[in-house]
Amino acid sequence: MHEYSIVSALLEQCHQHAVENQATKITKVVVKIGVLSGVETSLFATAFETFKLEGCTYDAELVIEQQPIIVRCVQCHQEQQVAERSVKCPHCNSFNTHIIAGEEMLLMQLEMEQD
Repeated sequence: MHEYSIVSALLEQCHQHAVENQATKITKVVVKIGVLSGVETSLFATAFETFKLEGCTYDAELVIEQQPIIVRCVQCHQEQQVAERSVKCPHCNSFNTHIIAGEEMLLMQLEMEQD
């Protein structure tokens, strides 16, 4: 389960942001996880709940935003959201598309407190 190592890296990043902003507590962590990122969101959430207990994230709420797949069609130049695992343009039915969103995992927001 690579979700554990991803969560470990995320919590380290959160800790760094807390130190840089002189925060003593992180209350909320918002991440965006793409459908094609390879991250299983339920395992990710479980790993977060397990590992957050150390340090400034012990009471943090995790919010996961699911990023759908968005493709740009080379034929008709449209950007469209597509069904999971499909890269066919819904506008012109071309398979000549590029995925422009849905493969990433991003830290979107941190809510922190100072004592």
